[in-house]
Amino acid sequence: MTTGGWNVAGRQFRTRSDYEAACRDNEKIEKLKQRYNLENPQQCSNLFKELQSGKYHFETMVGDDFIYEIEQLVETVGKEKAEKTRKVKKIDKKGKTKEQRNFEDYDQKMQVEILWELKKREKRRKWTIVFCSVLAIACFGYYGIYYYFMDRTTETYEKWSELKQTNSGAATVQVSDVEENATKKILEEYEVLYNKNKSLIGWVKIDDTEINYPVMQTVNNTYYLDHNIEQEYDKNGSIFMDKDCDVLKPSTNLIIYGHHMKSGKMFGDLDKYSSKSYYEAHPTIQFDTIYEKGTYEIMYVFRSKVYNEDEIVFKYYQFIEANSAEEFYSYMEEMSELSLYDTGVTASYGDRLLTLSTCDSSEPEGRFVVVARRVN
Repeated sequence: MTTGGWNVAGRQFRTRSDYEAACRDNEKIEKLKQRYNLENPQQCSNLFKELQSGKYHFETMVGDDFIYEIEQLVETVGKEKAEKTRKVKKIDKKGKTKEQRNFEDYDQKMQVEILWELKKREKRRKWTIVFCSVLAIACFGYYGIYYYFMDRTTETYEKWSELKQTNSGAATVQVSDVEENATKKILEEYEVLYNKNKSLIGWVKIDDTEINYPVMQTVNNTYYLDHNIEQEYDKNGSIFMDKDCDVLKPSTNLIIYGHHMKSGKMFGDLDKYSSKSYYEAHPTIQFDTIYEKGTYEIMYVFRSKVYNEDEIVFKYYQFIEANSAEEFYSYMEEMSELSLYDTGVTASYGDRLLTLSTCDSSEPEGRFVVVARRVN
């Protein structure tokens, strides 16, 4: 065949004998590539020396191309060595130079190993830059979302506070207590807000703190963990009352929950009560239900946790109704023993209580709790 030719390794051969010789060269080259790691500068250099010595004989241009390829690889290493020539210093513990050596002072094997190590370090450096860049983008995204929700939450609560303060009185809303067959009127300042969201049950406020929020209540204790008072998804959640509490009866103990936000929002300020001096400066809580106003005097401040159902231990979050004086005083004793300090405030059977609860990072499923009694 003389018109088409045969191709081997990018070269064309016109005769069968030349083609077969090229095939033999190509097979020999493949074996050399398996024997030597051409990505290793030292092995590449060793192969080039053997090729120059004539140890391996090639019959065609395929072999010449391979020799040229190896020569170029070796020259590349040499250029990198020239570019990265530097002084290598050994420093003693006092920071003084003990010895200075030039790159060329090392033998060829050590030079190749040094260059190889520099290549690996450069590769690690590039991957580190890529990883850090991705991490930075993720962090900026997270904080962007975090501050978006925080700003939206602040704006929403400011709007509700203004409506509460400026409400001049819409038509009176009446709510029936089916069990007692009675009707209670919603306080005038909460009428507009109640019509915006029927989950509104009250408002909690502690002077000189961030705590100044509407309190919601619904049929479960999960919805307002991640929804705001406009019923939008919001990782800040809302302040909400335990689903089993009843402000119409009312229950012995009204339990109110809120997230402990690092920004200080929601119940982020509540754990400041771990300091007795802070308590002394903020001894009362204002909590209005939508039907009546109320002031509460703080009695107990303690840390607790959410326990497993089968654990036999005092669980403050289950204390909603005291069915007897004995049961009531038992609860008081449990909380008194847990309290971080003595406030000197006590409660009697028949008193109405208020409990504020938030997360506490001191232990898994930890909670920080403030309990107060109503004084007017």
